[in-house]
Amino acid sequence: MESNGDASAATTPIISSSSSPPPRLSPRVVLSPCAACKILRRRCAEKCVLAPYFPPTDPAKFTIAHRVFGASNIIKFLQELPESQRTDAVKSMVYEAEARIRDPVYGSAGAIYNLQRQVSELQAELAKAQVEMVNMQLQRSNLLELIYNNMEQVQKQEQDNMSFESNDLGFLEDNSNTNTSMLWWDPLWT
Repeated sequence: MESNGDASAATTPIISSSSSPPPRLSPRVVLSPCAACKILRRRCAEKCVLAPYFPPTDPAKFTIAHRVFGASNIIKFLQELPESQRTDAVKSMVYEAEARIRDPVYGSAGAIYNLQRQVSELQAELAKAQVEMVNMQLQRSNLLELIYNNMEQVQKQEQDNMSFESNDLGFLEDNSNTNTSMLWWDPLWT
C-alpha cells in the first residue's frame, strides 16, 4: 500500500510559495502573415508596418498598390507618416493604383475630369430645362389671360344683347326707355 501512496504523491503536483509564475506569452501572435508579406514571400515580423493595412483576407488590395507604387515605396511612405494618417494614406494609394490601372496616363485625375465634365453637361441641361419651364409658364399665363378676356367679351356681348330685344318685325327695341306708354306702333299724330 505504501507504494500505492507514493505513486499518488508523485502524480499530484506540489505547489510551493517559492515557485515563480510561468512566463507570459506575447499578446500578439501572428497566425498568418499579412497579405503584403505573403505576396512578397517574406516572414511577417511582429511589428510589420504593412500588417494593419493589408490584412491576409484581402490580398488584392496590396497587389494593386504594389503593382503601381512598389513595396519599398509603400513601406517608406507609411513609415514617414504618423499612425493616425496611415489608414487614409493606404486607402488613397489603393484608389490611385486602381485608377492608374484603368487609365495609365491620367489616373484619378482623368476620372475627376470626366466627372466634372458630366456635372457641367448636367448643369447645362438643367438650365435649358428651367428656361423651357419658364417659357411654358409664360405661355400658360398668356393663354389664361386670353381665355379670361374672351370670356369677358362674351359676357359683355350677352349683356348687350339682353338690353336690346328684337321684335317680330326685326326692329330693335330699346328697353332702357322708361316711358312705356309710348310704343313704336303708336302713331305720332292723332
